[in-house]
Amino acid sequence: MISFDSKEQIFYLETQNTTYAMCVFHNQVLVHLYWGKRINPTLKNDYCLKFKRRTLTGFDCGEFSTEDMPLEYSTYGNADTRLPSFGAVYSDGSRISKLIYKGYKIVKGKPSLEGLPATYCVDENEAETLIIQLFDSVKTVDVYLSYTVFDELDAITRSVKIVNNGERLLLNTALSATVDFYGMDESDILHLDGTWCRERHITRRRIVHGNQNIDSRSGASSAYHNPFIAICDKDATENHGDVYGFSLVYSGNFTAGVELNAYNCARAYIGINPFEFEFVLENGESLQTPEAVLTYSLEGLGGMSRIYHKLYRTRLCRGKYRDAERFVLINNWEATYFNFDEAKLVEIAKKASEIGVDTMVLDDGWFGARNTDKAGLGDWYENPDRLPNGLKSLADKVNSLGMRFGLWFEPEMVNPDSDLYRKHPDWVLHVESRESSLVRNQLTLDLSRKDVCDYIIEAVSAVLNKANIEYVKWDMNRYMTEAGSALLPPEKQGEVMHRYMLGLYYVLETITNRFPNVLFESCASGGGRFDPGMLYYMPQTWTSDDSDAVERLMIQYGTSIVYPYSAMGAHVSACPNHQVSRTTPFRMRCNVAMPGQFGFELDLNKCTEKELETARQAIIEYKELQHIFHKGDCYRLKSPFETNLSVIQFISEDKNTVVVCIDSKKAIPNAPNEYIRLEGLDDNAVYSLDGEIYGGDYLMNRGIVFINDVEYKSLRLILKKYR
Repeated sequence: MISFDSKEQIFYLETQNTTYAMCVFHNQVLVHLYWGKRINPTLKNDYCLKFKRRTLTGFDCGEFSTEDMPLEYSTYGNADTRLPSFGAVYSDGSRISKLIYKGYKIVKGKPSLEGLPATYCVDENEAETLIIQLFDSVKTVDVYLSYTVFDELDAITRSVKIVNNGERLLLNTALSATVDFYGMDESDILHLDGTWCRERHITRRRIVHGNQNIDSRSGASSAYHNPFIAICDKDATENHGDVYGFSLVYSGNFTAGVELNAYNCARAYIGINPFEFEFVLENGESLQTPEAVLTYSLEGLGGMSRIYHKLYRTRLCRGKYRDAERFVLINNWEATYFNFDEAKLVEIAKKASEIGVDTMVLDDGWFGARNTDKAGLGDWYENPDRLPNGLKSLADKVNSLGMRFGLWFEPEMVNPDSDLYRKHPDWVLHVESRESSLVRNQLTLDLSRKDVCDYIIEAVSAVLNKANIEYVKWDMNRYMTEAGSALLPPEKQGEVMHRYMLGLYYVLETITNRFPNVLFESCASGGGRFDPGMLYYMPQTWTSDDSDAVERLMIQYGTSIVYPYSAMGAHVSACPNHQVSRTTPFRMRCNVAMPGQFGFELDLNKCTEKELETARQAIIEYKELQHIFHKGDCYRLKSPFETNLSVIQFISEDKNTVVVCIDSKKAIPNAPNEYIRLEGLDDNAVYSLDGEIYGGDYLMNRGIVFINDVEYKSLRLILKKYR
């Protein structure tokens, strides 16, 4: 619900459990008042008077200084010396902006964002949107701040549209959201860091004076940092304490962080990275920023995660597979790499069909002259050496086994050794007179160009129309370098990376609409572009190229801070593991992969009969439990970053079934009892476990006994609500 107290000039944005409030101070400045547990709408505008103190800058409303005010959207060059939300260079060379409140409107539902992915409403009564207009009267720029309130989902989204009504300007900063807090000098910032095969590890550190920032400058959201931060009480745990989440629905360069000033006012911010970002706006032109999704939880990190999980699963992911049960698949990559032909693939599919796998996915190497990773990217037609009978023949043979057929693409890239590059060398990101860097023997196509985007759309569409292809893995195996475009004039070269993302989103929107029955999974050398922007088009992402069970405990645990398990592609692979050479039990590999989108990435013909039976039973169990893993509430009980155990609990939507996944990294000699306390149960209910009956209050206060006496011990416990 959104309301406006016209007397006090205060906006109230209220969800079921939270309140977000801001006021118009002196009829000019939009000031943040409160964000947290839901309160009665009784605030006063004179709250701002408490910030009257001596500073070295002033504001033209008496002696008040915006340097110390908690502002909603700040500018550079006047009385606020902190990091700005908005920055521009004008035609006269000046860089000073001053945004003054002009008006507002409240609309039902949630308007879409032009050219960008965003959360949405199924029914306009699910949400309300507040649009506040700010303007710079000297430079005739209008800035529209949009706030959408999802009442039942306990989330608020923010975005900004900047409209130039004057002479040419050059935007260099256009953040999606900033929130100024007081009393954050004893709080923590939490974020997700990593690299290839080690994505989304959890980092938590104390907020100190100055600026603490994470970002991406690679042209993708990246494996290095995820476009997310949380601000937490220093004592906040999984289950208790105030936690504020900031997540960006964007797949390109971003920045997110906290700046704490001398008066312990912390400015949290998130948006497009200003580094190397410039966007020219002529008269009448506009820029829409990506959407920031803000959440508040007084139930710790777990409460915040459950808000994101439900919102992203139900109001970000779209299409046929948003709610549908998805495929158990087998991917041939680690089974064959480039060494395959039709007969070998059919042999793998036959064995997979015997144990209940329902989809066979052909990975890299099926197209062009793709006999190694040095050639063929961009040439989307069958490799005659490998598939002399074409994709349709292979797909038909797989279908005859009662299985679906899927295919790998990497449409954003090109090898220099390809027909496409020889015909269109100017289609890649490059800078004249500079040598282009090769990564994995490939270059990045320039998706800021419509002709390139249209080529990708038609090339991929032609393949998908050739055969019965029901699954696509959309990969991207390198970040951007030499990010220049042959079509853009010199003054617009700073737009390339953002225009690339707009081009990618145009491509994905077009293709996924053309092929609504295809399940698309995104990938970027594993989890190098695991972000909300991609989930809008593809409801699942290959979580990491590292499928080692122990490493996956940490990767999947960290990913679940923001993203639901329904979004995580997770496979069982061979041992010794191809990434870290570790050998883990087959049962553990199945158990660790099972809560995600379950599948296999190995040659099942090389498995023992015992392993095949374990795989067969795991598929049966997965199909029985996937609705709990993917639609239920997730509770993280023990962290593999802090202990030798990973313990994840899921509760079904009807609250009648509880699944507890326990995995051990290292054994403890002569191990003591560990008591794993469950969460979210009914205190007054009784639950059955292995024929024994326990009270919900007992399970949450005393817990389940576990003895960590065996390395790689892996259990999955199922509790049923008895009465």
